[in-house]
Amino acid sequence: MNEAGARARNLEIADIEYRREGSAPLLARLYRPEGAGPFPAAVEVHGGAWIMNDRTTNASIHRPLAESGVAVMAVDFRMAPQWPYPAGIADINYAVRWLKTEGRKFGVDPKRVGGVGLSSGGHQLILSAMRPADPRYAALPLPEGEKADASLAFAVLCWSIVDPLARYRMVKANGNERLQKAHEAYWRSEAEMSEGNPQLILERGERVRLPPLLYLQGTNDDNVTPDMAQRFVAAYARAGGEAALETFAGQPHAFIARNPEAPAAKDAVARIVEFVHKRTR
Repeated sequence: MNEAGARARNLEIADIEYRREGSAPLLARLYRPEGAGPFPAAVEVHGGAWIMNDRTTNASIHRPLAESGVAVMAVDFRMAPQWPYPAGIADINYAVRWLKTEGRKFGVDPKRVGGVGLSSGGHQLILSAMRPADPRYAALPLPEGEKADASLAFAVLCWSIVDPLARYRMVKANGNERLQKAHEAYWRSEAEMSEGNPQLILERGERVRLPPLLYLQGTNDDNVTPDMAQRFVAAYARAGGEAALETFAGQPHAFIARNPEAPAAKDAVARIVEFVHKRTR
């Protein structure tokens, strides 16, 4: 770990408006470490089956990462059912570009901006990162015509829905009506689940960006197909990306938020912190 992460830092925490959708503000919670910087930074994208939760959901990750010397921008974004695919991804893509452009005001180094995504948020984060210039995802112009792109210096995925088509078919077969309805709120069809599918994008051989990747997965997670993490990391590596998978025995979906003080949760957060500092030295 570099000097920035050598000790816990005091934080400045503020909710900021990073864009508007009509008259409605989209907010982000910005955790800024003490000091002048420039700091590496992470845009954090919460999970919630594409339909719920907000920028406050994963404070048990935001705080320790920021205390280690990484600025964290945890974002709200448009969600289904009002806003199906790909509206939320356009917000996330915009947030990355916004932080690269505006982040110097907060001591952020625009060359060291990465992302952390959890569950459905991981799906949206990595899809934007793999296709940062896709005209649907990059559809929202920055103020005054700035030209930053949405590529990431690193990506951390936690129990992410990287194959939404396989997960949809699994929850239908298992009779999980709650998650089936969430899929159907966000996606208009199985064809969309195939098109906006990070796993199948890699298997189809599309030319994409592949930021260095850390993937965290509990082994007792019934919200994903049993092999989802392993298949994705293997496909990512075959495509030429740097990818590491860390598994946590017996842990369920979203285990950090469920019990932040548990040894597995603390170990997982420590691995995130270590990886981010390693990739942003």
